[in-house]
Amino acid sequence: MDRIRIGGGTPLNGRIRISGAKNAALPLLTATLLTAKTVRLRNLPNVADIKLMTALLEQHGSEVEHHESPEYGLDASYTTAKITSTTAPYDLVRKMRASVLVLGPLVAREGNATVSLPGGCAIGTRPVDIHLTALETMGAKIELEEGYIHAVAPDGLKGAEVVFPMVSVGATENILMAAALADGETVMRNSAKEPEIVDLGECLKKMGAKIEGLGSDTIRVQGVAELGGADHTVVADRIEAGSFAMAAGISDGDVVLEGVDAELLGSVIDAMAEAGIDVTPVEGGLQVRRNGGALVGVDVMTDPFPGFPTDMQAQMMAMMSVAKGASMITESIFENRFMHVPELMRMGANINVHGGSAMVRGVDTLTGAPVMATDLRASMSLVLAALIAEGDTIIDRVYHLDRGYERLEDKLAGCGADIERLREPA
Repeated sequence: MDRIRIGGGTPLNGRIRISGAKNAALPLLTATLLTAKTVRLRNLPNVADIKLMTALLEQHGSEVEHHESPEYGLDASYTTAKITSTTAPYDLVRKMRASVLVLGPLVAREGNATVSLPGGCAIGTRPVDIHLTALETMGAKIELEEGYIHAVAPDGLKGAEVVFPMVSVGATENILMAAALADGETVMRNSAKEPEIVDLGECLKKMGAKIEGLGSDTIRVQGVAELGGADHTVVADRIEAGSFAMAAGISDGDVVLEGVDAELLGSVIDAMAEAGIDVTPVEGGLQVRRNGGALVGVDVMTDPFPGFPTDMQAQMMAMMSVAKGASMITESIFENRFMHVPELMRMGANINVHGGSAMVRGVDTLTGAPVMATDLRASMSLVLAALIAEGDTIIDRVYHLDRGYERLEDKLAGCGADIERLREPA
């Protein structure tokens, strides 16, 4: 199992190209199942989750053609002329929760689907019942048996009013795709507003879907009989951008993030500004550097977009661990997303967890130590801490990082970080 070694103490200086958003690319990949025509997706991040989803699509019948692409990212065409299997098996789905997003497209196009209940990283309960209830509202009959979701809509899905009981990105994406081929109008209320959902909707519109209200909590979809092909570029990854922005801030560096716009990072930029870090639009991206002083403790609470992202909470905590004063970080999305706390404390952080909140009291220095990644974003918090810790930090279980960060070591090393991958002997 690979590990990463980081020697702390070097400010980051340089430019980092931000990859396409993993959280946008995954639903875009499943949307290719909605049509028999070719969908070309550019700027796909070259990460493990994309490879897993591609493997799942191929077993459903998709043919994939890879095109020559720039230094980072993938450019690939997906053609599913015929669905050869409507079953998403456990062996593939267990590795990634986003696999459940094949459910809506398969039921919409084929009238049936058998999808394993999803697995993925253990950051708390993320029930799929919201997806299933919404599909039932649209006419699907659903049974759960032996760990599988069996969904049947022999007469096709019907447009309906779907009211989500809570904001759910995955459910919004699944129903948005299903509604594109449903008979009649679907009105989705209390929908998620994330940029990744807007990106999915824009691609669906290129394919011929009729959608209004993207980016708001009410989305209207007028179903069509069939969808066509499209050529779409995946939106920049706001979580990767935020992570590298905080890497620049915590290391007291000066970094330009290429290919990302400030509007994707609104709440993150606001929190960083309070902490003493300037994020300034420049030609082609954003420049990140401190405004001349020490980091200052800031309170944050995670919330659905446009609130502070739960996927940035661990990184923010790492940065606050060396800020002046105290900060309160409250997690309101997932109930088990403080698993990085013991690892940060091994490096000398002063953190006390009380239910869904963590009190972080800044310390003068962190110390390198052997630590273990527990999930994707927790892994990145350990990278940030290691960048400014005294001595070397060895991060184990870096396969979590590989799920969502493309060539992390190369991007950081290009800005001066002392970082290397320690590969397990074959």
